[in-house]
Amino acid sequence: MRIQDYYEFIARVRIVSGHDVLEKIPDELKKIGATKPLIVTDKGVSGVGLVDVLKNALGEKITIAKIVDDVPQDSDIRIVQRLAKEYREVGCDCLIALGGGSVLDTAKGINIMVSEGVNDLMKFTGKGVVKKALKPLIAIPTTAGTGSEMTQAAVIEDHEKKLKKLFVSPFISPDIAVLDSRMTLTLPTAITAATAMDAMAHAVEAYTCLGKNPMSDTCALTAIKLIRENLLTVMKSPDDKNGRLALANAATLAGMAFSNSLPGVVHSLGHSVGSVCGVPHGVCMAILLPYGLEYNLHKNEQLTAELLLPLGGEEEFVKTPKHLRAERTIYFIRKLNQDLHDVSDHRHARFFKEVLDREGKRMVPRERLPEIAQAALGDGTVIYNPEDLDLDDFLMIIEASWEGVPLDRSRIKKG
Repeated sequence: MRIQDYYEFIARVRIVSGHDVLEKIPDELKKIGATKPLIVTDKGVSGVGLVDVLKNALGEKITIAKIVDDVPQDSDIRIVQRLAKEYREVGCDCLIALGGGSVLDTAKGINIMVSEGVNDLMKFTGKGVVKKALKPLIAIPTTAGTGSEMTQAAVIEDHEKKLKKLFVSPFISPDIAVLDSRMTLTLPTAITAATAMDAMAHAVEAYTCLGKNPMSDTCALTAIKLIRENLLTVMKSPDDKNGRLALANAATLAGMAFSNSLPGVVHSLGHSVGSVCGVPHGVCMAILLPYGLEYNLHKNEQLTAELLLPLGGEEEFVKTPKHLRAERTIYFIRKLNQDLHDVSDHRHARFFKEVLDREGKRMVPRERLPEIAQAALGDGTVIYNPEDLDLDDFLMIIEASWEGVPLDRSRIKKG
């Protein structure tokens, strides 16, 4: 039986979306019987004043038990354990996560600990270990990309052991996702581009990998269309509230899609580049996406061709001959990366040798590519890729995406 013949789809998160919807949070908390939230965020979010926007929106209707803003870029087990202790000490009864993927995953980890009454989060690693409803959790994403506000998973890192632990359960999902256009207005253009391409990769792989289903397809196609229609506009006019809200909705739809259908090789290699070299996930997704589609083209050319409609628009789809639509889809993704590179004054990387740290040094040295390929072999997302990959396959893809050249398709071992 093919995977597509049977599927499960879960979307238990209540979505509240609009230009000024933070003000609805007090009523939402009242509905679920919560009154004393712990607000979890990071220094970047608090530094641009978004915590103050949230506090003003809550007003006097809600008593904020405590605000913590020291969540790191990658969620950390020790931070989760400390904040769970603080949650208990100040008598919180719910969580509000204000930030990107790391903040949202940190809040999910805290919620597991305080709801289960444990001091060791590691008891709940894996799939389905959390088996009951947790404390109320409201997610307010400040980037339009990760889709963490919709997912049934959290990734918590043990930095001392250099391990990333996965927690998967429908009960981990937030109760409410609040999408407010004000939350991404201050996002720098380079981060806007990278996070939107993260959402694009979620949607594209959800549509083209083995776990696809009719529900996830619908979410994925709409997400791709919204990103295509709004991303470059927002890059040129960062204060475009309608465009910002459209991208936030796209990221949430893409999160709903890939959490129910699971990604493939793009994420396998992206996770590995992130863990080995510390490259932000959205940057990895933008660079690797066309290469993943190229690698899988012999297996799912028809599905890739279908993506030309949301990516290129109706006129482009109609005028392109059927046998060229898949290639045209890959062209449009590369063109989007090039356009983002141009409009961001070259801050959006098109391939890995362009990814630089703050000192201008390459984050992905060429000599580390074999290490990245080796790490990708152990990534679980590769299970849902349409074609099997071995070490040589991963190395071929990462080498091409480092240099910025098309894949040598004659090297692909077709299964």
